[in-house]
Amino acid sequence: MTLEEVARVARGAEEVSLADSARERVAAARLTVERIVAESRVVYGVNTGFGKLSDVTVPARELRELQINLVRSHACGVGAPLSEEETRAVMLLRANVLAKGFSGAREVVVETLLAMLARGVHPVVPELGSVGASGDLAPLAHLALCCVGEGEAVYGGERLPGGEALKRAGVEPLRLEAKEGLALLNGTQALTGVGALALGRALRVARTADVSGAMSLEALKGTPAAFDERIHLARPHRGQVESAARLRELLAESEIRASHVDGDPRVQDAYSLRCMPQVHGAARDALAHARACVEVETGGATDNPLVFAESGDVISGGNFHGAPLALAFDYSAIALVHLGNIVERRIDRLVNPDKNEGLPPFLTARAGVESGYMVPQIVAVALLNECKVLAHPASTDNLPTDGGKEDHVSMGMTAALKLRRVVENVERVVAIELLAAAEGLEHRAPLKPGRGVLRAYERLREHAPRLTRDRPLSDDIERVARALRSGEFDV
Repeated sequence: MTLEEVARVARGAEEVSLADSARERVAAARLTVERIVAESRVVYGVNTGFGKLSDVTVPARELRELQINLVRSHACGVGAPLSEEETRAVMLLRANVLAKGFSGAREVVVETLLAMLARGVHPVVPELGSVGASGDLAPLAHLALCCVGEGEAVYGGERLPGGEALKRAGVEPLRLEAKEGLALLNGTQALTGVGALALGRALRVARTADVSGAMSLEALKGTPAAFDERIHLARPHRGQVESAARLRELLAESEIRASHVDGDPRVQDAYSLRCMPQVHGAARDALAHARACVEVETGGATDNPLVFAESGDVISGGNFHGAPLALAFDYSAIALVHLGNIVERRIDRLVNPDKNEGLPPFLTARAGVESGYMVPQIVAVALLNECKVLAHPASTDNLPTDGGKEDHVSMGMTAALKLRRVVENVERVVAIELLAAAEGLEHRAPLKPGRGVLRAYERLREHAPRLTRDRPLSDDIERVARALRSGEFDV
């Protein structure tokens, strides 16, 4: 699935159903598991213990108890619950894994997840407790716990016992059969769901940085010469070429540029203006790589063991390991810090009277009596300080778990949660640049900026009026950040 498809289902904007071809695959894999049980063959995950206890064989009469105990024992996550959108993304992705037909779970398991999605039963899933191998055991156990009518869920805006939520929604609780508890728990869907939604936002904020940067360039009377296509085709990194093209489009037909194109004493602008395509483009490329990793994962079989119905083989492996995504999410956070750094330097140029090309100090006409945009720049620095701490890679850590059986783990859930926070902070930093740059444009009137910048300016003024006198700017920043998140600056 694409990031956009995951996000639409997470928002409740798209319905999901199980394809007939998937039903056939699921049924074939289930038949393989039932044959194993009937023949009393010893197969990991079907009739054995788990992890370090995988050498313990469980008799057929205790297989149901084995599965429910697995779910209950693993449901020990802590911390704040995932958001409703994140929980829905996790449910969608887990259903998609089961639908591939490598898990050995019955069709009813998939249909239960889809019914919960359709009817708005959202399990309460604590966000802390996963090391990203053997997948997201603790978060997915809380999801599974609700499926069997235990744990907690939010339904109709009310937090309820899981069984009561299912009852009100008209969803029958699952009674787990052989391998089905493990099939619900083993995989990367929690870190993938959280990371996919964060990454979608990251891609949008990277595109919006072109908009806010172009607006700053106009307010600072910079030159677009550095965005000449020939420069970027001479070093054709895809993100760089795309960013330069976007900047040229945003700045086209600028009256501000036309007013100072002759007699401008500057040969070139500071790096924060001149190198926007190179830095923004590098962030775009990093995020594009992460996107490719996530979209592969949305359709990957991450169970252990995997059931291959055609041959009847059930093979243990390690597809639950979150290393590909942990690295991608860490890389994405680092890319966003680079993006936030260059944005903050432009904010400083807009407000700093030593650098801002004749704009009033801190963008206020009454400097001294009023502080204007002095403190929003400080806020941006504070946000970026947190981002820089969070940019330390989670994936470089490793502590063995499960008695040493799981002796290398990915820490992918930590990477996803960090990425979510970094994205949130950088959205606000870009919102501050949009506000400050728009204020700078007021002082270039009646000259108009480029056509794309003008559209962005007009969109921004729908959320925040001009700063004619000092006022608290917290609400302005948050409103603009929400507008950015919803795509209003994709002009």
